[in-house]
Amino acid sequence: MMSRSRTLMIVAGSDRFREALAEQLQLYEEFECVQAGTAAQALALIQDQRVDLIVLDARLPDMSGAEACRLLREAEPSVAVVLLTCAEEPAQAQQIAHDHLSKPFRFGALLGRIRSQLRARDHDEEAAFRIGGYEFRPGLKLLVDAGENRIRLTEKEAAILKYLHEAGERTIARDELLHEVWGYNSGITTHTLETHIYRLRQKIEADPSDARFLVTEPGGYRLMP
Repeated sequence: MMSRSRTLMIVAGSDRFREALAEQLQLYEEFECVQAGTAAQALALIQDQRVDLIVLDARLPDMSGAEACRLLREAEPSVAVVLLTCAEEPAQAQQIAHDHLSKPFRFGALLGRIRSQLRARDHDEEAAFRIGGYEFRPGLKLLVDAGENRIRLTEKEAAILKYLHEAGERTIARDELLHEVWGYNSGITTHTLETHIYRLRQKIEADPSDARFLVTEPGGYRLMP
């Protein structure tokens, strides 16, 4: 099974530049793109849609790149930001982003920065994601609830949650989840997966017999928002 594509948000005031960049990136099957023409649009969009990385033009019609970057990182700390700067851009704008690239740039350079940031986020033990009422830290195999109570996860439980989270609203088939978490040649059966799902529900559901968060759907499993 192929891993899901990554969602990139392209934020730029110039329609022509933004659309051309999104079109180039979507030539690669690993990416899907959403677009915003202002910082305000980007902030609204990130509340409603899972985004893996933001390509942010420092010149926006409604606020500075530094301010936009700060607000976006506050809104969704788990999302990496690659800032596109001009030579005269204040150093503050470059420092607040995860990475920056000076314009004009070659597309290959931007592509490399994007892939590098996505790889880093995949392996960052401090990376955190919001899942329901929990903060999920996959690198630490940990869930933290609103009361700062910590729920320890096994390696496989964390991998299951991470893959379902990355799938967004898509229902993940049992076979796909088995292959992604245990590998193609593991010989693990669906019974083992169902046991892990059962144990996860015991940890995260208020009523494990009536799951509202980690739900079973025809053909597989899905995380509810």
